[in-house]
Amino acid sequence: MTLKVSDIGEKELVKYIISRSKDITPDDTAITSFNDSHLISTCDMLIQSRHFPENMSYFDMGFKAVTVNVSDLAAMGAEGFGFLLAIALPKDLKLDAFKEIIDGVLSACSYYNIPLIGGDTNEASEIIITGTALGLCDRPLMKDTYSIGDVIAITGDIGHAALGFEMDVFDNVYVKKALKPIARLDEGISIRNAGATSATDITDGIASELYEMKKNHFGFMIYEELLGISDEYKSIANELDLNYLDLILHVGEDFELLFTISKENLEKLPIDYKVIGEVTDSDKIEITLENGFVEEIINKGYEHYVSE
Repeated sequence: MTLKVSDIGEKELVKYIISRSKDITPDDTAITSFNDSHLISTCDMLIQSRHFPENMSYFDMGFKAVTVNVSDLAAMGAEGFGFLLAIALPKDLKLDAFKEIIDGVLSACSYYNIPLIGGDTNEASEIIITGTALGLCDRPLMKDTYSIGDVIAITGDIGHAALGFEMDVFDNVYVKKALKPIARLDEGISIRNAGATSATDITDGIASELYEMKKNHFGFMIYEELLGISDEYKSIANELDLNYLDLILHVGEDFELLFTISKENLEKLPIDYKVIGEVTDSDKIEITLENGFVEEIINKGYEHYVSE
């Protein structure tokens, strides 16, 4: 039997690439020694049919292309340095649509204070936007440098984008989070300066991110009551015949930061945050439900190449 890429999925493909190159950093970004600091670099490709909802404007497509890359810089605690844009377009795309995409890119670059410094254009059957973000950081935050007893925290509400993608209305907090997510660049710097022990951004779902962070003999305990899930959220999910915890844990696209920090340094944080759990020695990733039962969280999140 000949395996196809869809048989193993994106994460296994990435593992294969990393195993073949000794120079790749297995974290949110590449980390390269640069003068007395580190160059932080990352790239993400967005394809219209896979990553842009039908009700997303061309402006928001451009804005998101910057956001998804800047979010990786945020996860490292880096400051933005420059952004490169590669864009492939259908030849019959209206010029006004192209201009809207570029306006979105430039607006995001201005918002994150990261200049557009170059890129490339090409032709394709649908819109494909690839961004490369560059940053600088003296002490990058890694995914797996936490200790037992550290608390687990997030920078904001999670699950809003997941719910927004399922809704037909156009003007509420959930749909806005789905169509125009914001990277937490300033918060990443604050988290690093306060002494956070590890961090990542929530793109594929909190469960998937926790499994990416996990190292042998360490575990994570998440508490449902600390996730701050509103009655409104549960009600809307129920009306849509969706499991609210599945949305919270396994969908992603929030672009909030998930981080660990000691209880002592937690008080130093100058930003809003929400403690949702703790690092344990259980060697498992678990959740304590509101009814007191403890369940193991399965490793499931958004996966490229896998048929839905």
